[in-house]
Amino acid sequence: MILSISINTLLPSSLTLGAFFPALDSLLSTQGIMVMLLAAYAGAMWMFLTSAPKVHTVMVTDLEVARQFYEGLLDLSAAEVPLHYYYNYEQTLGVTGIDPLYMSAGMGTTSATKLNGSDGLWYQLKKSTQLHVISGASFGSKNRHRHVCFDRECLEQVLMRVQMRQLKYKVRSQKPFNFLVKDIEGRVIEMVEVSG
Repeated sequence: MILSISINTLLPSSLTLGAFFPALDSLLSTQGIMVMLLAAYAGAMWMFLTSAPKVHTVMVTDLEVARQFYEGLLDLSAAEVPLHYYYNYEQTLGVTGIDPLYMSAGMGTTSATKLNGSDGLWYQLKKSTQLHVISGASFGSKNRHRHVCFDRECLEQVLMRVQMRQLKYKVRSQKPFNFLVKDIEGRVIEMVEVSG
């Protein structure tokens, strides 16, 4: 003999799933779902930003000369544009604070606002460090090609690469960091740290 009993007839109509699991009722409320969504979003952003490579930006006088220098002499491999640059995450270069001595005459605030994160050259400097090379620097004294950077660590890594490749160089000053190096064509490239 089989007895079939409906649970709905045994329980009062006022009992719901929340009566057995009170935490579940508040978790499935509108506020609970919003809190869960915000926590998931915060976790995703944290993962996104911590996995993003560190990017050093260098302004140069001529992108083609820079390409020959970084690819030809320093043998840096091309890198993918980091995802956060597609969303203008670090596109505030502080262009208004750049000393006009280091900028070309044609670069003003209008061209700086048009800067796209994927423009320029991208190189892998170290495992989690990339070099972003953009145009915009003026020529130095004696028409030297100038590479301007706001980060001393970047220039130290480039100098280390120059030393590893056994290229001729000359450190001109430590503060701000400044050194000269010759490329394949015999052009003098001046690497300059700009203190911001």
